[in-house]
Amino acid sequence: MDPLALTLTVFAFLTSALSGLAGMGGGTILIGVFFALGLTPVEAVPLFAAVQFVSNSSRTIAYVRHVEWHGAAWFALALVPATFLLAPFAEDVNSDVVRLILAGLILASLVPTRDGAAPLPPRPSFVLAGLLNGSIGMFVGATGLFVGRLFLRPEWRKETTIATLAFTQVIGHGMRVIAYGFVGYSALARPALLVPLCVAVVAGTWTGKHLNGRISEERFAGLFKAILGILSIKLLFDAARGFGWI
Repeated sequence: MDPLALTLTVFAFLTSALSGLAGMGGGTILIGVFFALGLTPVEAVPLFAAVQFVSNSSRTIAYVRHVEWHGAAWFALALVPATFLLAPFAEDVNSDVVRLILAGLILASLVPTRDGAAPLPPRPSFVLAGLLNGSIGMFVGATGLFVGRLFLRPEWRKETTIATLAFTQVIGHGMRVIAYGFVGYSALARPALLVPLCVAVVAGTWTGKHLNGRISEERFAGLFKAILGILSIKLLFDAARGFGWI
């Protein structure tokens, strides 16, 4: 296995375990690693989408009895048209613009909300989540960290949030794999990289689920925010260097 594949496989396992623990966030870190290692959006996003489709499928299976199906249906209703309307523009996006957007989204996700819950009623929250996933997700790949806030319902248990977010991510990443294939960028173009990544995320998901509840939430939250902060700084630095600002 070449160094790039080995590095990505290790990060795929670790970030999937993180998502298995927290329900969100691991994918954002993984796509950030993809971009930090120099992959362009049309290389990174379809590969990432295929890997995350597998990762979130395994997480959905692990928590399937907790999925809120009506919320997922409203999400899909908004997601599908947004994804395919924007697919033809994917190859024209600038890599450094994507890095800036992703860094901004990560930093915005670190700003605490007043009560930690989504501010909108359920149905508008799910529709907005689908629109954001289908639009921004086509270019930055990962949406769980900021879209996930729309699934933090005060009436839901943690398991319901994890399960429903995982299932909606399955839909979103699946649609991206298909949409990128239609415009000429197949997720299957690099099987030697795709297969170990998929194995790693499945192993990571079940590891995270096994560890769920065994790690202090305060310690976990602090480490999680530190990782996101470091990653956002790295993405900002790479984007600034790409634009010639430094």
